[in-house]
Amino acid sequence: MAGVAVKAIDAEGPVPAGALALRPGTPSGQTAGDVAAARLQGPVRAGDDFGRWLAPIAVITIFAVGAGILSAGLPPGVAGAGSLAMLGLAAGLSGAALSPRIRRLRLTVPALVGVGLCGAGLDWQADGPGFIASYVSLMGLGLRAPRRIAILAGIPVVTAISVEETYESPNPASTLLAVIAASGLLFMMAAFAAVSLDRRQHAEALLAQEAATSQARQAAAALAERSRLARDLHDVLAHNLSGLAVQLEATRLMAITKGAGENIVNQVAAARKLACIGLLESRRVLLLLREGETPDAASLPALVSEISALLGIPVALQSHGVPCPLGPGAGAALYRVVQEALTNVVKHAGRGAEVTVRLAWAPDGVEVSVTDRGGDGVDSGLPSSGSGLSGMVERVSLIGGHLHAGPTGDGFAVHLWIPSRPGEVGQVP
Repeated sequence: MAGVAVKAIDAEGPVPAGALALRPGTPSGQTAGDVAAARLQGPVRAGDDFGRWLAPIAVITIFAVGAGILSAGLPPGVAGAGSLAMLGLAAGLSGAALSPRIRRLRLTVPALVGVGLCGAGLDWQADGPGFIASYVSLMGLGLRAPRRIAILAGIPVVTAISVEETYESPNPASTLLAVIAASGLLFMMAAFAAVSLDRRQHAEALLAQEAATSQARQAAAALAERSRLARDLHDVLAHNLSGLAVQLEATRLMAITKGAGENIVNQVAAARKLACIGLLESRRVLLLLREGETPDAASLPALVSEISALLGIPVALQSHGVPCPLGPGAGAALYRVVQEALTNVVKHAGRGAEVTVRLAWAPDGVEVSVTDRGGDGVDSGLPSSGSGLSGMVERVSLIGGHLHAGPTGDGFAVHLWIPSRPGEVGQVP
């Protein structure tokens, strides 16, 4: 049996010492112990249909053997009780050894050897197909154990069957050859089944790797294209708006120097303010297009600094408490509401306005307020779509928060509440 099995398995090519039987290759980065443990799960994995059905089929086969023995008649006395005990033991061991959840060689191999010896014992004590349990053991070893271990573990099983079959045989030599041939054939069938399953799993792994690589390539290509578009738009839009803002500021200063009317100076200042707002919006859109990342609460300091530096409006950002994780889309909603509120301050508060953005973190959410004060209302008639406030309310309601806004004594205030993500309170995003 050993010679036949070795020839059948070695048909693929030489296997280095210590390598695992029937494996197409050892994945890089794994140790021999890791691969040996994986080989036990090997071609018969918990997620495979064949792996899930292997143990039940083996147990059903043992029960069929028991039915055959019972139909032939149990031997009387202790031999009959021993036969029933070996049937139960063989069924339990085969179910445990061939279960995909059992992955340890020290458990699987002795259990399968025990099944084989129980089969030989059944064939010795009782009439019927008890030897079939030994063949179940040999096929299980071929599927679940490395080559050398399977061959060594199969030797006592084949020896036991051979001794039992040749003991009362009129032609022992012929019977011995038949047992070895049948055992070798079953072992080869299991070996080739393992090869086929290994190759299938290897092919599935390669396909999955190829799919992941393809997705990564597509994502990289999309990011590269977005970056290219962002650069082109930046060259055309942001540069033009920057130049326009500079020209308008120069025009305003010249109008003041030449003694132009106040209305003209105010109109030029308003036009420059609109150009700066458009420049801020275009930069944010281009940043999102280039990086593909949605802004959140962590992006507020950059937003505040940019608006304060470009438009000359003092903006103070205050944060109190420990940040808590927000639900999907909540961070972006918070950022957009603060952005819209600051834009409204630029458009409507007038000169001399000061703004405070305050974040109060709590275990169950965050409260945000954007309050301006001290504006004179001059140049407050800048164009507006009129849907900024309603858009903020709609955006916040979609994430389970609430928003209210209204005038204060000397300005305007926007108050926002956003709930935290359930089940993750106390973690910093």
